[in-house]
Amino acid sequence: MPALLKRMLGAVSLAAALTLAPPLAEAQTAAEVLAATSPSDWRGLDLDNTLVMTLANGQDVIIELNPVFAPATVANIKLLVAERYFDGLSVNRVQDNYVTQWGDPEAEGPGQRSLGSAAATLTPEFVRRRDRTVPFTRLRDGDVYAEEVGFSNGFPVARSRREMWMTHCYGMVGVGRGMAPESGSGAELYAVIGHAPRHLDRNITLVGRVVSGMSALTALPRGTAALGFYEESAQRVGLLSVRLASRLPGGGPAGAIEILRTDTEAFAAWVDTRRNRRDDWFYEPAGRIDLCNLWLPSRTRSPD
Repeated sequence: MPALLKRMLGAVSLAAALTLAPPLAEAQTAAEVLAATSPSDWRGLDLDNTLVMTLANGQDVIIELNPVFAPATVANIKLLVAERYFDGLSVNRVQDNYVTQWGDPEAEGPGQRSLGSAAATLTPEFVRRRDRTVPFTRLRDGDVYAEEVGFSNGFPVARSRREMWMTHCYGMVGVGRGMAPESGSGAELYAVIGHAPRHLDRNITLVGRVVSGMSALTALPRGTAALGFYEESAQRVGLLSVRLASRLPGGGPAGAIEILRTDTEAFAAWVDTRRNRRDDWFYEPAGRIDLCNLWLPSRTRSPD
C-alpha cells in the first residue's frame, strides 16, 4: 500500500475515533453533564398538551401529548378530558413486561360510557409525512426497525425516506384499538411498562409519553386473565380524574417540571455518557446506545 494512502487512512481512523468518544480529559459522567447545564438547556412542558391523571390512590401520572405526530387523536383525547370522560373509569389491564391500559371496562358492552361529542372512530395516525420543519436529532448508533432514529422535541422517533413516526419505547402512551385501524379513538389508552415492543410501531397511534409517575403504573398488580386483564372488578385501580394541566392552578404538578431539550449540545453530551458509561462501577463501556435506552432527564424547577 502506498505510504500516502496509509497516512490518509490513518488520519481517517483517528478522526473516526475522535468522533466516537471525546478525549479522556473531557470525559464526563451523566451527573457531571447535567450539573453543567444552563437554564436554556431545559424546557417546561406545554401545559395545553399535558395531562395530569390522578389515580384513586392519589398518585399522579403526568403525560405529555404530541399533536405534531397525532393531531386529530390528541384533539379527540383533549375533548374527552374536557368532558371528564375518564373520571371514575379504571386501569383494566396490566400485562407484565408489556403495558398498563386504562379506559372504560364496559367498552363495547351495553353499559359503556358515552363519548359525548368526541369521535368514536378516527383515521389512524400511525405515521406522518417526513417534514424538514419537524425537529429531529438523529442518533448515529443505528436501529433494527428503522433507517434512522432520534428525538423530536423529547419524543423518540424513527424515520424512513418518506415517513416518520413515534416509537414504542418505555413510557410511551398509545391508543388501544380493535381489528379495524380506525377503531382507536383515544378513549382507551395504554403506557408501555416493559421492554420496548417496537413491533407495534406503525400499527398503533402513539400520542405521547409519561414524563412523571411511571412507578404508579409499573407497580400495579398484574392481571391474571388473558393479555393481563383483571378478572374481577375489585382488582381494577380507579381513575379519580384526568385533567389538562393548563386548567389546573399553576399547571398542577406538571407546572414545575422541566425536561432536558433534545436539540442542544448538552443533550448530545448526555447521550454520549449513556453510550460510554464512565461511572466508576463500569468496567467496559458499551460504545453504542439504543433509542429506547434513553429516558430523558427531568427536574423540578425551584420556586421563584
